[in-house]
Amino acid sequence: MKNIKLKNDKNLYIREAKVEDSQQLIDYVNSIAGESEFLTFGPGEFGITVEREKDIIKSYIEEKNKIYLVALIDNQIKGSINFSGGGRGRTEHTGEFGISVSREYWGFGIGKELLSYLLEWAKKTKMIRKINLRVRSDNDRGIRLYTNLGFEKEGLITRDFYINGKFYDSIQMGIKID
Repeated sequence: MKNIKLKNDKNLYIREAKVEDSQQLIDYVNSIAGESEFLTFGPGEFGITVEREKDIIKSYIEEKNKIYLVALIDNQIKGSINFSGGGRGRTEHTGEFGISVSREYWGFGIGKELLSYLLEWAKKTKMIRKINLRVRSDNDRGIRLYTNLGFEKEGLITRDFYINGKFYDSIQMGIKID
């Protein structure tokens, strides 16, 4: 758990997701689906039931190489990050994350705080040795954040996203946890 004072004097509280957060997480994801073209889903594409979301959160709680964090302001989810490591011995040390922040809080450092928390957690696990991500190649703010936190560009994936009749490339990035 982490408590941070934002520049707008609001308190940001970061903690692991709980099963009780399921409905609020679904509502949050559905609300941000149309806020950014950089997400891997758009409006109406999430399609997860409360029961399925509860199962997903339980899996994050039970597995030692997974974590699901929520960023709360006034007890409302305004950001999240989830990381899943591989399911077998040969890949359990590495995985990928997804991150999002509600548009009303872009530029307040919530993404940086969530990602910093993830990196701290990964170091403490002594199990996670590599964190990967894919970011659209035109997402300059995201690329700058990841680079500033130590992620390195590792490759280009062409035609990775298809949005409104147009293809977008993504950059594969990673950071070693040693």
